[in-house]
Amino acid sequence: MTIEIKVPALGESVSEASIAKIYKKIGEAVKADELIFELETDKVTLEVNAPSNGNISQLKVNEGDSVKVGDILAIMSQGGSAVVEQTKPAILDDKIVVVSNNNASFLSPAPKKIIAENNLDASKINGTGKDGRITKGDALSSISNSVVDNSTPVVAEKLTERVKMSRLRQKVAERLKESQNTAAILTTFNEVDMSAVMALRSEYKDIFEKKHNSKLGFMSFFVKATVTALKEIPAVNAEIEGNDIIYKNFYDIGVAVGSPQGLVVPVLRNADKLNLAQIETNIAELGKKARDGKLTIPDLTGATFTISNGGVYGSLMSTPIINPPQSGILGMHKIQERVMVINGEMKIRPMMYLALSYDHRIIDGKEAVTFLVRIKELIEDPRRLILDI
Repeated sequence: MTIEIKVPALGESVSEASIAKIYKKIGEAVKADELIFELETDKVTLEVNAPSNGNISQLKVNEGDSVKVGDILAIMSQGGSAVVEQTKPAILDDKIVVVSNNNASFLSPAPKKIIAENNLDASKINGTGKDGRITKGDALSSISNSVVDNSTPVVAEKLTERVKMSRLRQKVAERLKESQNTAAILTTFNEVDMSAVMALRSEYKDIFEKKHNSKLGFMSFFVKATVTALKEIPAVNAEIEGNDIIYKNFYDIGVAVGSPQGLVVPVLRNADKLNLAQIETNIAELGKKARDGKLTIPDLTGATFTISNGGVYGSLMSTPIINPPQSGILGMHKIQERVMVINGEMKIRPMMYLALSYDHRIIDGKEAVTFLVRIKELIEDPRRLILDI
């Protein structure tokens, strides 16, 4: 009995994906629920597993192919050994192609081109690929040890690599360009003295972690401060839809994090109802899901405002880009000691630059500046967050 393995439903408004990785070869045995394919959409990475025990008899796709919901990915024979049918070369690695019907190996286009252009003898090249096959790297390495008849060294081709953009990267590029083309983006800056928050964190971080089983970071303070500022300046939490302004009386905060697939923005739901411990715990869980490629469509949709922390990568100052249809994004940056004048005296303080990029179509400059100043006040005196003042 044969079974068709198809592209599953990919989530709301997502109809297409690309083949990120194929884990099984033709003729290989699989167990029920064993991973066969990894699909990448513009939002998440999905796994396709074997529906039962059996063997892979056909692969209908290669890594990098685009597929749609319902497309056939593979044919598997249930139970006993499968009859191997191969309708296209099976890519065993990114350098070598093997045709299974006669077990003959061929140079892939990349090393073949280098060998031909540089008059190399393939039989004298030591292959480091699977079963001793010649890879592109082997061919390039042999050039440095070769000379032509007139003793002139052979000049290697410039090393370039063409890699297809992942679907996530394509979508990020599309949305960022859409943001620039649609919104009237301005950025206002301020700086915040992190002394009080750092002292508070240093004093209570061990007790906090012991009680809540979660580390106390700075992001929870900024989330709380942001929600307070959003309530006071509601335009920053709103969006434009046609000729209307949609004011949102809920506070779902997107927290930008890095992942193996690129930048993703999982959403912290109902942030106004969470305490510091709950915020830290939820952010840690979302970050882990992002690193493990386990984020779902609901995890990534519906944010009303975004916070991006470029400081974790060492960024001192930047102008973040709005994530449409949102109207604002807060950029946090690296904490750096600087000399500040305080009450007429020069003091060394741990300072952080803050940036608010906003859509000037809906948010006036006064509102943007007031919003950022409010966050500065709350971070510099975190007692205000506790007392709600």
